[in-house]
Amino acid sequence: MTDLGLIIPNVQGRTIAVLGLGRSGAATAERLIASGARVLAWDDSETARAAVPADILFDLHGADWSQIDGLVMSPGIPVTFPAPHPVAAAARNAGKPIGSDIALLAVAQPNARFVCITGTNGKSTTTTLIGHILKAAGKSVEIGGNLGQAALSLRPLGAEGIYVLELSSYQLDITPSPVADIAVLLNITPDHLDRHGGMEGYIASKQSILKPKGSSSLGIVGIDDAPSRATFAALKDKGRRLVPISAETPVRGGVYVREGALIDAIRGAARRIVNLKAIATLPGKHNWQNAAAAYAVTKALGLTFEAIVAGLQSYPGLAHRQELVTTIAGVRYVNDSKATNADAAAKALACYDNVYWIIGGRAKEGGLAGLERYYPKIRHGYLIGEAAAAFAKQIGRAFPLTQCGALDKAVAAAHAQAQRDRQPGAVVLLAPACASWDQFPNFEIRGQRFRELVEALPVPKGAA
Repeated sequence: MTDLGLIIPNVQGRTIAVLGLGRSGAATAERLIASGARVLAWDDSETARAAVPADILFDLHGADWSQIDGLVMSPGIPVTFPAPHPVAAAARNAGKPIGSDIALLAVAQPNARFVCITGTNGKSTTTTLIGHILKAAGKSVEIGGNLGQAALSLRPLGAEGIYVLELSSYQLDITPSPVADIAVLLNITPDHLDRHGGMEGYIASKQSILKPKGSSSLGIVGIDDAPSRATFAALKDKGRRLVPISAETPVRGGVYVREGALIDAIRGAARRIVNLKAIATLPGKHNWQNAAAAYAVTKALGLTFEAIVAGLQSYPGLAHRQELVTTIAGVRYVNDSKATNADAAAKALACYDNVYWIIGGRAKEGGLAGLERYYPKIRHGYLIGEAAAAFAKQIGRAFPLTQCGALDKAVAAAHAQAQRDRQPGAVVLLAPACASWDQFPNFEIRGQRFRELVEALPVPKGAA
């Protein structure tokens, strides 16, 4: 059978080490082999090693790097902070290049266009929204990276194709060469600081997406937070081609939202594009910023106003991001499992009143700091996971709390209370403000479990 997948140039006959055999690492090993490379693959997890062909496994902890041409790493493995993985350190000490699957995709598809999106929050929605608008307009598009398919699992597209890639700070750290023809930096708030040596390192990682690939490269920068505003100002002073976006304030030469209306002021005169309040799958100011970014990207790619608006209006929403699972007797049940830190949870809490909040998991640095202004909206909180005791102390008596431990108990308790109270606009909201790893392998499985639990809830007698 003919292999129609991506072929990576200039690796035939070379020996490439692959460290990490999860979704991206396994796809990387497969495409390198298909491209003629000799692959030495390793993962410290026995389970991950068992999922790939045994004949490519090689314990890289004992590798002779004089016999290896380079290392491709999975993004979850530390390169610098809190300490470099021993294999990465050995490769670097031997002077071997360290790269990513994202960099290999760019090499394999030099004639395609790349749209790359990063930010502490909103990048998954923005990535899927851009991809949706482009596909609806008939463009040849592949969507992946940190979201969905691994980069080297994507189809080869050629000169007419557009890759829309979500990139995490971890991926950016191992992708030193510029990839993006259009780069989007949505926002920067504290997250993953242990992996970047503090806030300064985290900001630098996010900013790296804006390194120009060429003279025609475009950067789209959110200016609704201080680090991103500073980034925009610094790069603008250097003559970088940038478009500012905002969900909070008018911006010259950019795209912004005023009273829910999306405004295009890229060429000077402001033009009203669409009322975002009327698009149910893009609720809240944070989604308005995502829509502004998507508009700026797709306009730069040549789409008409009409095509962009049609794509915005038909966007189905993102799973696990303010996903309405169902409504029972007037109470909405919303899955925001992707809210893995306080800033993301804030964006959900801002959208609703009379909230029955399911919260907890493995806490991020700072815990719930910054969420205090939303506490008056919360009718009751239901604590789960490792963070439960610490969060109870942090919340104090701001609103009533129930220690549930597990998600199933929290859903049952929140459902019972919300149905008893019958508050107008009531929402049972899973927005954990925590990573999932204490009880679930990832936020997707946590969100799927929430869905299953909600779909099995009893409907009160007489309720539609």
